[in-house]
Amino acid sequence: MSNEIWTEKYRPRRLSEVVGQEDIVARLRSYARQSTMPHLLFAGPAGVGKTACAGALVREMFPHDWEQNLLELNASDERGIEVVREDIKNFARTSPAGQAAFRTLFLDEADMLTPDAQAALRRTMEQYSANCRFILSVNYSGRILEPIQSRCALYRFRPLPPEAIQKRLRHIAQNEKTQLTDEGMRALLAVAQGDLRRAINALQSAAALDHPIDARAVFETNAEPRPEEVQGMLQAALHGDFLRAREALSGLLDTGICGTDLLRHIHRQALQLEVDEPRRAQLIDRIGETDYRITEGADERLQLEALLAALVVHPAPGPDKSAKKSL
Repeated sequence: MSNEIWTEKYRPRRLSEVVGQEDIVARLRSYARQSTMPHLLFAGPAGVGKTACAGALVREMFPHDWEQNLLELNASDERGIEVVREDIKNFARTSPAGQAAFRTLFLDEADMLTPDAQAALRRTMEQYSANCRFILSVNYSGRILEPIQSRCALYRFRPLPPEAIQKRLRHIAQNEKTQLTDEGMRALLAVAQGDLRRAINALQSAAALDHPIDARAVFETNAEPRPEEVQGMLQAALHGDFLRAREALSGLLDTGICGTDLLRHIHRQALQLEVDEPRRAQLIDRIGETDYRITEGADERLQLEALLAALVVHPAPGPDKSAKKSL
């Protein structure tokens, strides 16, 4: 197995290698053909190709001079106004090297910049637009000042479909001579939830074990609970068995998973429970309240037990449909 980090080793170098974002890739290719582009704003969740598209676009636009004319910064590392006044401004006002028509600055997690830093960035984008193009990558476009949004062409990246992730994982497993079972693939897709980077990291972690990659290897090496374990815990609570549900909760927390991550899995399984819709809506509402309390600093175990207790107080209805009760 390779010693390299697979997310870097298999990072797309050309736009044709980006998977699951065909409509966006087609529009970016037109910029590459014309060797020009406006300022760009890439919005979407993590691991869906924003950074890959930015790097591949610049490589195709200036294949011989892209390294000297591309600067990648992460705004979560330096989010104050000084990074805009110094690093970004110094790069933007420097003439492009080689035959490139302009320099490109890729600012990842730009929504982490403070309002003052964004105001300074807007001014820099105005002053040096002929010399430098900006590609801003964000998780939440609403956190970017409106004047900056109006200066950028907005591209919204969606979570990757399972087919695209599966195709890429099969390609990596084949190149790394790793045996990936169908059960293991389904587990990787469950772990990824549309995030290809997470899926590749999970694949590499599972591949460290010296046997075929199955569901057990994926869940164990990535500290992820099995969906059936979470589903069983909820079913026990819905049928009024609090002690069994609490025991299942303790088993999950003892694996080291934090409360907020476990709550995310509970929310995912709650959408698949066989309950009526009003009851499901009340359950989701209770999950949201629990998430808020944990975020505000409440004890994770206590709040999760309280969530299960709320399900037990009004157990799942039996065969008699008229006997349904609200949560």
